[in-house]
Amino acid sequence: MPGYPDEFTEGLAALGRLGVDVEALDERLGRIATLACAAISPSDHAGVTLVRNGRAVTRGHTDDIVPAIDDAQYETGKGPCLDAYRHGGVNRIEFTSEDTRWPEFSRAAAAAGVRSTLSLPMRVGDEQVGALNLYSSTPDRFSETHQRLGLMFAEQAAVAIANTEMFLRVRVMSSQLEEALKSRDVIGQAKGILMATRKITDDAAFECLRAASQHRNVKLRDIADEVARTGALSDE
Repeated sequence: MPGYPDEFTEGLAALGRLGVDVEALDERLGRIATLACAAISPSDHAGVTLVRNGRAVTRGHTDDIVPAIDDAQYETGKGPCLDAYRHGGVNRIEFTSEDTRWPEFSRAAAAAGVRSTLSLPMRVGDEQVGALNLYSSTPDRFSETHQRLGLMFAEQAAVAIANTEMFLRVRVMSSQLEEALKSRDVIGQAKGILMATRKITDDAAFECLRAASQHRNVKLRDIADEVARTGALSDE
């Protein structure tokens, strides 16, 4: 990308190569944080904040200092990354030792050796995905250029996160559907065995399985599997 720092173009390219696979979400977010830290050169630490069911959590980070700092804003409900997520704006702290907008967070950051910060919204279209947080040990380290580059990176990272979450949801749904189909098949086999051996109807056979499941406190699928394997339903 002409006109952009090499580390930024390399980081953005690496982000695009992440693709969608079976990688766990936390691992993917950790890789995104590492790429962001390298792409926006003043950064010494980086983290990704997600908000799920109304609760904010740092799900990906370059090192343990990040969640330790972030906890200060999660506990109070006030902080630059939370505001970036809520309002979709960029928040920059030039001097954590002097900041009065988010005093609890800034005190925690300064105590950890973080002197300036940059928090960027991560969104796909109108949907807020989370926030990207960049931390530097040098005061007043992030410029307007870093802010602009950070927004570009955060936008692409948001797409990668959204795609990963969608892939994982689809995979879970597919697994659940497959399990449901297997359960239906084995229950059908068990009902057929009971209908043949006990000379009962389909509904009566299912009621036998259900009653055994409740009586023995065992899943219906497991009862049906037992019948399919043994050819009989235990009266115990």
